[in-house]
Amino acid sequence: MLDGPTVASTLAACGITHVVWIPDSDLGRWDEALSSHPSLTLIRVCREAEAFAIAAGLWLGGKKPIVMVQCTGLFDAGDALRNVLHDMGLPLLVLVGVRNLLAHERGRTSDTCPKFTEPVVRAWGLPMHRIDEREPALSLTTALEQGDSSRQALVILYPE
Repeated sequence: MLDGPTVASTLAACGITHVVWIPDSDLGRWDEALSSHPSLTLIRVCREAEAFAIAAGLWLGGKKPIVMVQCTGLFDAGDALRNVLHDMGLPLLVLVGVRNLLAHERGRTSDTCPKFTEPVVRAWGLPMHRIDEREPALSLTTALEQGDSSRQALVILYPE
């Protein structure tokens, strides 16, 4: 679907300065491209809640970060997400790898992560954009631009 060089160049073209992440599942394949891109700073964290705190600090310091986590990590980071995106009102972008979503839609997995991801994001009252598998690079660009123009947080769902 999306490869590392495409993701890195798209993020940079949209003005992203920092990628704060835990490289789980498919997202982990982007590590080399993200870490070697001259316009991006890659920050690896230990826990997903830490990713939101660091991204908040970067945003408050005038940078333009994106948080990248897997769906289970998003669930785990709920309190930090609530605090940063709702209480502080920061317009952070969050790219979430939805593990086994494509297999789930075909009835080929018992993984419950895809079943709960969208309902949880809706329950948190956050706008979301799903990456279109047919044109993933264009869809990612559209999502990043949407987040920029709306000046509010946006969860970008990446089907794995």
